[in-house]
Amino acid sequence: MASPTSYPHLLKPLNLGFTQLKNRVLMGSMHTGLEDRRKNFPRLAAYFAERARGDVGLIVTGGFAPNIEGWLLPFASKLSTTSSAHAHRPITKAVHDEGGKIALQILHAGRYGYSPLSVSASRIKSPITPTTPRELSARGIERQIKAYVRCALLAREAGYDGVEVMGSEGYFINQFLVSHTNKRKDDWGGSWPNRMRLPVEIVTRMREAVGKDFIIVYRLSMLDLIPEGQSWEQVVELAKAVEKAGATIINTGIGWHEARVPTIATSVPRGAFAWVTQKMRGEIGIPLCTTNRINDPAVAERILADGQADMVSMARPLLADPDFVKKAAQGRADEINTCIACNQACLDHAFQLKTASCLVNPRACHETELNYTPTATRKRIAVVGAGPAGLAASTVLAERGHAVTLFDSAGEIGGQFNMAKRVPGKEEFHETLRYFRRKLDTAGVTVKLGTRVSAQDLLAGNYDEIVLATGVSPRDPKIPGQTEQQRTGKVLSYIDVLLHNKPVGPRVAVIGAGGIGFDISEFLVESGHSPTLDLAAWNREWGIADPATAIGGLGKPEIAPPARQVTLLQRKSESLGKHLGKTTGWIHRATLKKKHVEMIGGVNYEAIDERGLLISYGEKREKATLLEVDTIVLCTGQEPLRELAEPLRAAGAKVHIVGGADVAAELDAKRAIDQGSRLAATL
Repeated sequence: MASPTSYPHLLKPLNLGFTQLKNRVLMGSMHTGLEDRRKNFPRLAAYFAERARGDVGLIVTGGFAPNIEGWLLPFASKLSTTSSAHAHRPITKAVHDEGGKIALQILHAGRYGYSPLSVSASRIKSPITPTTPRELSARGIERQIKAYVRCALLAREAGYDGVEVMGSEGYFINQFLVSHTNKRKDDWGGSWPNRMRLPVEIVTRMREAVGKDFIIVYRLSMLDLIPEGQSWEQVVELAKAVEKAGATIINTGIGWHEARVPTIATSVPRGAFAWVTQKMRGEIGIPLCTTNRINDPAVAERILADGQADMVSMARPLLADPDFVKKAAQGRADEINTCIACNQACLDHAFQLKTASCLVNPRACHETELNYTPTATRKRIAVVGAGPAGLAASTVLAERGHAVTLFDSAGEIGGQFNMAKRVPGKEEFHETLRYFRRKLDTAGVTVKLGTRVSAQDLLAGNYDEIVLATGVSPRDPKIPGQTEQQRTGKVLSYIDVLLHNKPVGPRVAVIGAGGIGFDISEFLVESGHSPTLDLAAWNREWGIADPATAIGGLGKPEIAPPARQVTLLQRKSESLGKHLGKTTGWIHRATLKKKHVEMIGGVNYEAIDERGLLISYGEKREKATLLEVDTIVLCTGQEPLRELAEPLRAAGAKVHIVGGADVAAELDAKRAIDQGSRLAATL
């Protein structure tokens, strides 16, 4: 167990001259969806207050546009009027009442705006948005600068301790900086001094307007990761100019949203970009903040101790656990609910216009309606199944004061997570299981592993409530010849491969291209090696280079050969991976493509024999083709396991079904943990 003295650099106050931050943790900006409507500001205040109570040094809000032209979406978050500033005061008061500090992020979307009003340096459409921006005139640019300054003044009026100027990730300011999106011939384009004028003017005028005792964080794009990005010399020159203009802190920005390099997904190594921030050390005198995939206090401490940065930015880790900093300071790091960087409930929700939350912490952004209050009546409750749904239900029930017994036939907790954690790039699932193991202990759950309980056993226990979180079993596709080849080991289930380490040959057909099919394919082409645990190898695979030698940090990928020849198949004729995560699916598709995985849709599985898999195409079952493979892995979905429900209900027991036992359409840990937690909050 870590002690408070394990993180002296992380917990050390940071003196900014006119004010002091209590530690080196900056809660990075995340759009939650609560910013877009004033009616949700009480929820936003509760969300930030809980993080302030957890001792975050400086909180940065989700982005607020300085005017309607900067909107991310029509009628989305914006701060441009005095009445709007007044509406923000409950947010800043809630944070200040908890002893915290908070800055408002000013985010002008530019050509990334999903709005017909979007504007940019040049009339060039973004590949990720539907509209083409209007090219600003010189007078139009002046209006945008004034809008930034007005927004900062309004933020101060609203009680914010500062602002963050979003100058990275490909948004408006970034669009002026690179020739990729700035084709102007006037004083705002062409030469580098002209292109860098916009951020310097914004920060200069902003500092003059707000005075000396107001935090200005500038989010600087240190790696654009796009063609025609900034050179390192240009990045350094801009950093120096922004410092001179009056910035208090420079925060690191990595990659444009349109870049084809992952920057925050779970497959990205921890602290993968701290080396970029370190390159800036010595170039400027103000504090530098590094960011991306820092989800562990030991990683943050090492980054700071090694002199790579003065602060660390953590956004999603504070969704996962608002008490992250407090637990580290109290020597309770083993109790931190670690962010697994799945993006499923945060970024995916944001892009689907849903309120953000967190897969491992359903309370995130729902603090006003999902609370685990102590129970008035202590009940004896049995939970059957120690997968994600059962673990969530057990720990919340026990935390509320119920007497909980958790049963599982396996010898360890985790259910399907024990397979997921073996997939390259999903090692963070180990952390979720570590968290739950500790939570079971601290909450006082009685855990009985290696115990397969019957309905009679549960009825004999006289439990007040029974929660069935018994999970799923693989669906049997019943392909002709399948049973015979299963006996020889030629046909395997995904459980055989991931949990039981059954041998797999050099040529493989994977049947089923859902999330598990993609996971199995990645597991097989890597054969145990995970680039996520090897930063140098990961950088080579994705073509991330030193920006001093490669413009924008974009080099040529060096792909290691695949360990196996894999063919991934599905019945549907649509693109494979179409229904994977909104913000991560492209990464999985790109990974398999790099490893030469052949992806085929619209097939029928006709037969399996000792030679391989016979397939045909379409409804007419045309073009019968034999895939000569050594192993066939079945990833054909799941069926719910809930045979205990009927006899228990017939005997009058109070039974609740959660997780895969309830819905097994596609394994969904987000739904399982949310469902288990919400049920437990009501019993």
